[in-house]
Amino acid sequence: MSVLNNTVPLEAGQKAAPDLRKTGAHPDHWYPLARSRDIKPGKVLGRSFAGEPIALVRGASGRLFALEDRCAHRQVPLRAGVVCGETIQCCYHGWTYDHEGTCINIPYVGKSDRIPRGVRSYPCREAYGLIFVFPGDPDKAETAFFPDIPAHADRKYKNRYLDHQVACHYSFLHENLMDMNHQFLHRRIMAKIKTGYLGLREGDNWVEVDYTFSRTGKQPLGEKIMLGKGSRPDRDLMTVRTQYPNQILKFWTAGSEHPALDLWITYVPVDKQQRINHTFGLINIRRPAIPLLLDLLWPFIIYFTNGIFNEDRWVVEMEQAAFDAQGADWNQEIFQVILKVRELLLREGVPIQHYQDV
Repeated sequence: MSVLNNTVPLEAGQKAAPDLRKTGAHPDHWYPLARSRDIKPGKVLGRSFAGEPIALVRGASGRLFALEDRCAHRQVPLRAGVVCGETIQCCYHGWTYDHEGTCINIPYVGKSDRIPRGVRSYPCREAYGLIFVFPGDPDKAETAFFPDIPAHADRKYKNRYLDHQVACHYSFLHENLMDMNHQFLHRRIMAKIKTGYLGLREGDNWVEVDYTFSRTGKQPLGEKIMLGKGSRPDRDLMTVRTQYPNQILKFWTAGSEHPALDLWITYVPVDKQQRINHTFGLINIRRPAIPLLLDLLWPFIIYFTNGIFNEDRWVVEMEQAAFDAQGADWNQEIFQVILKVRELLLREGVPIQHYQDV
């Protein structure tokens, strides 16, 4: 076996193992494409899922719908169009589409003339201040699992949204969150932390791991506000779960019935090659006993969490750059949690067509 690229020469007729970084996110799931606040009534917003352009349209009544972002006539993006009541009108020739993507009017043709079929529509729903779209088989949308984030509506928690683009394949971020052995990366922000691995569980579409932590350096203020003062080895508990295609992180301080931190996060591929993803997340932080204290100290939470996320983004984008330079995944992974996560992402994902054509 080559130490350099971690590959074994293939025998005649033997197929190469699938490459995780060339595996796409499965479309038969609900994915957030925007924040609800991003689209006011009478407006349209362009987004994409794995290279497929999608127009998010909010009618005058506030009703939201999602259409293929291409006019059936000349393929001009509908995101450049005009919202008319509960319809969208292409900016070029005025072809008009309803919420189902049906072309209901062409201004310069008579009623007897044939009107084309229209454009694809996508199942769409709003929850947790996010706009979710189902980009896969629409017949599966009703029965597909939809994220459950009860802390979002719990007044005992204060919420913060994550809304960033990251220039890497989504699998790098799945691995980053599941592998808490990377705390050395955050040494300037978090001081010296020792990670304690407690155990692993798995199911058909999920992998879950437990950790605890000990510290030898000064606790940063942002963390102290979020998680409480000090560190109690083998008593504080962090559970991280990849439940395809989402991730959940919960942190309980010792003796607490409710998590001090409840994070839900997911990664939406933007481009066809899926080397860019849009990260959407909800950080839910439990309020302390003193009213409004968390609100007063919120800027420290923003500063702290931004610092952690920026370092994570920096390192996973370097991982993507290394993959691009090599043309394959040469990682020599040894941590069983990440090996299980990789198996899960490969099992649940689909091949990226771009790489099939190369």
